[in-house]
Amino acid sequence: MMMPSSLYPQIQAALLSEDLDDKLARTEAIHAAWQRGELVRADAPLSRLPEAGRPARPELVHATKVPRRRPGSPLGQPAMLHAIAHIEFNAVNLALDAAWRFRDMPDAYVGDWLRIAAEEAGHFRMLQGRLQQLGYAYGDFPAHNGLWEICHVTDHDVLVRMALVPRVLEARGLDANPELQRKLANIGDHDSVAILDIILRDEIGHVQVGNHWFHWLCQQRGLEPMATFSGLLAQYDLTAHRGSYNADARRLAGFSEAELQWLQQEKSMAEPSGS
Repeated sequence: MMMPSSLYPQIQAALLSEDLDDKLARTEAIHAAWQRGELVRADAPLSRLPEAGRPARPELVHATKVPRRRPGSPLGQPAMLHAIAHIEFNAVNLALDAAWRFRDMPDAYVGDWLRIAAEEAGHFRMLQGRLQQLGYAYGDFPAHNGLWEICHVTDHDVLVRMALVPRVLEARGLDANPELQRKLANIGDHDSVAILDIILRDEIGHVQVGNHWFHWLCQQRGLEPMATFSGLLAQYDLTAHRGSYNADARRLAGFSEAELQWLQQEKSMAEPSGS
């Protein structure tokens, strides 16, 4: 009988891999092995990762330097899909890090984030394939590193990670998805719209996982969830969202009516008067 392997070195190898295909394959293989019971959570070194492994391209620039192109322009369609693919690539690293870093969490937490990492890898593969159909590749457009930066600043506390990554950054993706689909449908790109349907379905589940563990952690620590979330948004100078909320998707992802009302109030207060 084969002895189980240690989980954490395998996750670390996937996290640090700079080869795109290798990272995706390792991520999917780790999730499959975890499901088969072939991996154990044995002690392994833990350290801060200044950077996760990534290929040499795309060029990373400040978010304000990423060119904005209309979907109907010659480069607008592939640039939009490339931006979404870059988010999904970063989401692979974020999910792997969530499973690797926070070792006091239950096995169910680890399983959730390994599954999410594998699903994000699948999303990236779909978008990568769509870009190739259009004659482009991942790395052909500049991108920014904002998602990994928030991973870095939340690596000290799993509650902060669950509050700010799934409940803010990934939830923003739920809000943005319908408008992205509308823009792609307007130029007749129904293949990409179908991919975004799959991504929206899965991302609702990912945000739900973040909501579940955030509320679980608040209960464990005797904290009131909404007050804790509000305090963290202020502490880290984040807003929950800058545009319209996808309330239906957020409900499916576990946001309560009270939370949705509070978010809308916060958004209204943050908007300039007369806007």
